[in-house]
Amino acid sequence: MTQRVCLIGYHEIGLKGRNKNGFERRLRDNLDTALVGLPVEKARILASRLEVALTDDTQIEQVGQRISRVPGVATVSLAYKTNRDFEVMEATALRALREAGPWESFAVVTKRSNTDHPETSIEINRRLGAHLLAHAGGKVDLSNPDVRVGVTVAQGYVYTFTRKINGVGGLPVGSAGKIISLLSAGIDSPVASWRMMRRGATIVGVHFSGRPHTGDQSDRLVVEIGEVLRRSGGLGRVYFVAFGELQKEISLLCPPDLRVLMYRRLMIKVAEKIARVERAKALVTGESLGQVASQTLENIAAIDEAAILPVLRPLVGNDKQEIIIEAKTIGTYELSISDHDDCCTLFMPRTPETHARISAVVEAWELLDIDRMVEDALATLSWRDFPGTSYRSPKPWHTPTGESGWSVAQVAAALPPETLGS
Repeated sequence: MTQRVCLIGYHEIGLKGRNKNGFERRLRDNLDTALVGLPVEKARILASRLEVALTDDTQIEQVGQRISRVPGVATVSLAYKTNRDFEVMEATALRALREAGPWESFAVVTKRSNTDHPETSIEINRRLGAHLLAHAGGKVDLSNPDVRVGVTVAQGYVYTFTRKINGVGGLPVGSAGKIISLLSAGIDSPVASWRMMRRGATIVGVHFSGRPHTGDQSDRLVVEIGEVLRRSGGLGRVYFVAFGELQKEISLLCPPDLRVLMYRRLMIKVAEKIARVERAKALVTGESLGQVASQTLENIAAIDEAAILPVLRPLVGNDKQEIIIEAKTIGTYELSISDHDDCCTLFMPRTPETHARISAVVEAWELLDIDRMVEDALATLSWRDFPGTSYRSPKPWHTPTGESGWSVAQVAAALPPETLGS
C-alpha cells in the first residue's frame, strides 16, 4: 500500500499540555474547511501530527500550499504513506529521493512514535542510507545535506518524504475568542486582522465607507479582501456602515483640527455596539505608531479614551515597508492599492491635530449627540458572511444580508450593560 498524504506538523499546540487535544481538534476542523473543493479525505489526528490523505496524487502541491496558509500549521511534508515492510520502506525512500531534484548529498532522518517497531531510529537511518547509496549514488552528509529524506513511523504506518513546505505557524483560528476588526480597504488593517487570526482569534470586520458621499468601491474591495482572508478560516463576517453623513455632521460641529479624532472615536463606539451583540472581547486596528497624524501617542490615547473594550494594534511597531511585505505575502496588497474612495479622506482638515490634549478632545466630543449618531450608523448596517467553522452569527442575525427584522441597535439595547464584551 502506498498513498500520497500531507503530514502536518505544529509547534505551539504541542506546548498546551492538557488542552492540546482541543487545539488539535480545532486545527483539524479548520483544515477540513480550508480544503473544501480539493481532492482530499478528512484530516486525521495522529501522534502529535495531522494527516490529510489525497484522492488525486497529482494535486499534492496545491493541497500542501493550501494547508500551509492555515494558522496553526508549522510544516507540511508531501509524503508517501506505506506499511512497515522493509522492502517497501526502501523502495519508497528511493522514490522520494528521486523526486527531490538535483542533489549530491543526502541524509536520512527518522522519527518514531511507535516503540513496537523492530528497529530503532538509528538502525532505520543506516539501513535506508545504505540502500540509497547503493541505488542512487551520491554521498551521505549528516551535517549539511542537499536533501533530507524524512521518515516518520507512527500508528502502524511509515511516512517518507523529501519535500516540506513551511506553514504560517501560530494557533488554530477559533482558539482565542472573537475580535472586532476596523477593516478598511487599505494596506494596514487586513494585515492587522491576519496577525490576530494567526494568534487564534476569529475576526469580525466592520468597514466604514464614505457613502453616500462616495461610491461603493471600498465596500466591494473589502469583500474581495475578505475572500482572501477567509482562506485561513478566520474571517466570519464583515459589517458595512455608511459613515459619510456622520462625518459631514462632525465637520460642521467640531473644531477642524480634531475632526479625524472624532471620526475615529465614533468608529470605536459603533464597533463596540457590534461587539456587544457579537460578544467579542476586543477591537483591532491597523494603526502604526507615527505613520499618520492620528497615530501619535497623544492621539492614540485620545482615541482610546472613548473605548471600553481593549483596542489591539498588532502593527504598532512596524514601518510601512514591513507591512507592505506582509500584505504581499498574505495576498491582500494588490487589492488594497486599487483605486477607491476612503472615508478617512472625507472632510479632512488642512492641519489635523498631531498632539491632542484629552481635555480639548473631550470638550469637542461633548458637542456631538453620540448615542443618536451611533444609532444612525447602525441603521445603515448590512453584512457579508464568510463561512467557516469558528464563527457563529448572533441569533437575531442568521441571514447573510442583514434582513432579519432586528436592527443592531435594537439587539444591543435589549442586552444588559454587563454583557458588553462578555
